[in-house]
Amino acid sequence: MFESLQDRLGNAFQKFKGQKQLDETNIKDGLREVRLALLEADVNFKVVKGFVDQVGERALGEEVSKGLDPGQQIIKIVNEELIELLGGEQQDLDLKAKPLKLMMVGLQGSGKTTSSGKLALFLRKQHGKKPYLVPADVYRPAAIDQLTTLAKQLDCPVYPSTTDMNPVDICQDALIKAEELGCDLVLFDTAGRLHIDELLMQELQDIRDTCNPQEILFVADAMTGQDAVTVAEAFNEKLGISGVILTKMDGDARGGAALSIKTVTGKPVKFVGVGEKLSELELFHPDRIASRILGMGDMMTLIEKAQSEIDEDEAMAMAEKMAKAEFDFEDFRSHMRKLKKLGSMEGLLKMIPGMGNIMKQMGNDVLPEDEMKRTEAIISSMTMKERRQPKLINASRKERIAKGSGVKVADVNVLIKNFKQMSTVMQSMMGGGKKKGKFGLPKIPGLGGGMPDMSALGGMPGMEGMPGMPGMEEDSGKKGLSKKTLKERNKKKLKKKQRKKKKK
Repeated sequence: MFESLQDRLGNAFQKFKGQKQLDETNIKDGLREVRLALLEADVNFKVVKGFVDQVGERALGEEVSKGLDPGQQIIKIVNEELIELLGGEQQDLDLKAKPLKLMMVGLQGSGKTTSSGKLALFLRKQHGKKPYLVPADVYRPAAIDQLTTLAKQLDCPVYPSTTDMNPVDICQDALIKAEELGCDLVLFDTAGRLHIDELLMQELQDIRDTCNPQEILFVADAMTGQDAVTVAEAFNEKLGISGVILTKMDGDARGGAALSIKTVTGKPVKFVGVGEKLSELELFHPDRIASRILGMGDMMTLIEKAQSEIDEDEAMAMAEKMAKAEFDFEDFRSHMRKLKKLGSMEGLLKMIPGMGNIMKQMGNDVLPEDEMKRTEAIISSMTMKERRQPKLINASRKERIAKGSGVKVADVNVLIKNFKQMSTVMQSMMGGGKKKGKFGLPKIPGLGGGMPDMSALGGMPGMEGMPGMPGMEEDSGKKGLSKKTLKERNKKKLKKKQRKKKKK
């Protein structure tokens, strides 16, 4: 999501490149592109008009900050206005109430049931809540079965609803059952329709009036664009929703719903679904989304993902192994599997500032998922002894590993070669500051210290041909060595040859 908007906004900002100062003419030309970019992203036209007018007014009224050129000043203003458009500050749930009652509403197929399970897991992990799931959609038997299945996966209690029961009675009785079980979080998964009708709204109003939920969360499919905003407005008028959950934010929707919904409904987006797994639900941070839209990455979300999945003690133990050159294929496979838990590699890389543009320049060959699967298949075809002691892998073993993983022997050779290079790089990275239990970056000849030879990483799965770091020349097939270092090596070789001749 947001990729096409990011590209169009990038083109709009190019209009300000080379300008010495902001004036009415270049602001008008640049904002015309911004307007078109937002409209193409399916943002509500009234929202677009208000946004562009506000940016234009600020651009004309503000002096260019010191250290910023006109283009950077515009990006700064657009970033700040985007954050406001998306809701300003991140809005959390009211967690003080006991029990906390959450009512999930929305059209059929928007993802209410799955979001109920995701929210139960999120609040249990983050806030220690004990959830109780309530299937209140009696019109679709599959909805009851689905929520019951999710409850089993989460190992949490679920109300035993049946299709002949009244939804209001289900919710009312569920509150009593939740109290008996000591649950402090009750999630009502209500019915939806393909469209808004009076019967549906009346039923939802009855549940609201009977159970008094602290939060009524409207679940919207981000792929539906402006329709999601229109429906959210209707639900808000009838029920008074407290927030929005946008599902399928990992899809290829244009992002118009996320950018419009707060302005149109006055209600904030509180959560976003970023995948199919129950763990793939995130808090909606307006500043981080704005940063992604402008191609500036999202390091905070990346760090939080890593902290949630990678244990600190495990990470330190792995660092110790790298420093002592004890990092083996077993560790490598384990590390790859942990990375997979964080999400798609493409999505993770885009969170790193500037990496999105680099990936575009390099095409579609950056860490593809199928390449990582192939690498894991090769490692899995090795015996435990081979994974722990890569030096044992000879020609006959390589042939067996290749057959077992369905690849060529050459692919096994490439993986082993690249693994050795990576181990060398990792050892040099971790070994420099090993004193007092700290790991630092050693000085590398020809680089003035501070950064290791990264060219060896060029052979990692899906990253073939990655260039070396600046200042690292390639010569005579020796990547990552500076000219000065190569000269020194050549001198040493000559001296050795001369000494040998003298002895003879």
